[in-house]
Amino acid sequence: MNTIFSRAGTFFQELRRRRVFRVAVVYAGLAFIIFQVADFTFPALHVPEWFSSAMVIVLLVGFPIAVGLAWAFDITDKRVVRTPSLKTPPTPTPLTEPDPAKRAGPEAKPASSIAVLPFINMSADPENEYFCDGMAEELINALTKIKDLRVAARTSAFSFKGKELDIREVGLKLNVETVLEGSVRKADNRLRVTAQLVNVADGYHRWSERYDRELKDIFDIQDDITENIVRALQVMLSPKEKQALEKVPTTDVKAYDVYLRGRKFFNQFHHKSLEFALQMFNRAIQLDPSYALAYAGIADCHSLFYMYWESTEKNLRKAEEASRKALELDPDLAEAHVARGLAVSLIKRYNEAEKAFETALQLNPRLFEGHYFYARTCLQQGKLEKAARLFEQACEVRPEDYQAPLFMGQVHNGLGQREKAEVAHRRTLEIIERHLELNPDDVRAVYLGAGAHIRLGDRDQGLEWASRALRMDPEDPTTHYNVACSYSLAGEVEKALDCLEKSVTGGMGQKEWIENDSDLDPLRSHPRFQKLMAQLK
Repeated sequence: MNTIFSRAGTFFQELRRRRVFRVAVVYAGLAFIIFQVADFTFPALHVPEWFSSAMVIVLLVGFPIAVGLAWAFDITDKRVVRTPSLKTPPTPTPLTEPDPAKRAGPEAKPASSIAVLPFINMSADPENEYFCDGMAEELINALTKIKDLRVAARTSAFSFKGKELDIREVGLKLNVETVLEGSVRKADNRLRVTAQLVNVADGYHRWSERYDRELKDIFDIQDDITENIVRALQVMLSPKEKQALEKVPTTDVKAYDVYLRGRKFFNQFHHKSLEFALQMFNRAIQLDPSYALAYAGIADCHSLFYMYWESTEKNLRKAEEASRKALELDPDLAEAHVARGLAVSLIKRYNEAEKAFETALQLNPRLFEGHYFYARTCLQQGKLEKAARLFEQACEVRPEDYQAPLFMGQVHNGLGQREKAEVAHRRTLEIIERHLELNPDDVRAVYLGAGAHIRLGDRDQGLEWASRALRMDPEDPTTHYNVACSYSLAGEVEKALDCLEKSVTGGMGQKEWIENDSDLDPLRSHPRFQKLMAQLK
């Protein structure tokens, strides 16, 4: 009986979402008006009686047609679209069974959820695209600090950039209840920003606003948008969260503008794009020497250079110096503590790194990078059990990320926990396959997916993906390293060693990481591997 009522309730919710009730009421109202007008005018016009009967039949036949069209189609601002089915997106395979003590009780209120889409560039200059993307990213970063609000990750939300999709379809794909979209027109020092918060279930606007301001008011605009989102979603802020949202990273608009350019390059995650990002972050601190977030960006660039492309003492030194400066300028900036933790972990000052990561997570428990790089630091040291816990926390903070569950599976393998490892690898593939549907050019997803396929026993598919990754980016040392891991797992020892040598020659030379990477265990007794390790510091 409960199932019947539940299904009935779901059906009536679907009727409401598709606006069938509204169409039925409007149709009935129009039909009533037509009957009233006909009753008054037909006798005076000597209209035959059969015409009235025909009109009644037409209106009766038209009713189910109108209702059917309301069910199937919807009118958006741009065009008529098919109404998306209200299907729950596939839930990723859980990494672990939830702790019963942590399960929400029947009275617990589920957290609100939102996706912030990249703002549309309405400016005459296409170069202003970076500003629109940066503004959306800043809103994502601000909203992520709210404990009771689940925010879709930038990577997921930005995968819809430039695609003509109904907002409700976007929301269903991202599994959020609301979507924020907007546009920016930037001309000299003038801004016109529009923003609207749309309810995914019915397509209605919860809030919308237009701002005609000067460029120097950009921070006020962002604050106002954030406040209205919080108010519309009825999210309660703690004093600490309120203070974090009100904090302005810089008072120099030009420095902020340059920083946004840098973030656009940074998010592309290529060697050349990181070089451009570093230039922009350095320019930002020239304009505002107190810009702690820009110093953190500089530190992260040098750390990533060291990890993936150029394992030089210069990058270590630059990362350490910039992260220390960021903390001096803003000791309460969680991103600065993460930058510090990553930088000093590469110098093998692990105790200091762990303290930095712990502080970052106290300041912002929802900061994915804090959990993720802390876990990698533990993995680098061989602290597998702690790494597993941290990767699990990273998965909880950002369930759409494919990196954390993959490394978590690797950690479980190292611990001999085969069943848990298999669950993690299956989840990794589920996420990667969905991710590649929207981001087919993401080579990192391809080469990590190759390893996941092989670990799950699909050797041929894994080797095909590995070859695909090499075709996509044949010169990148990170690609070669991860393909080497896939070849190693597949028993292709000589191919694995070829790729590993190219990776190290290309600049990727973290000896501690290679020593603790269980994917490379089949290679360790080989003379070529031992010679290669002897060359690393």
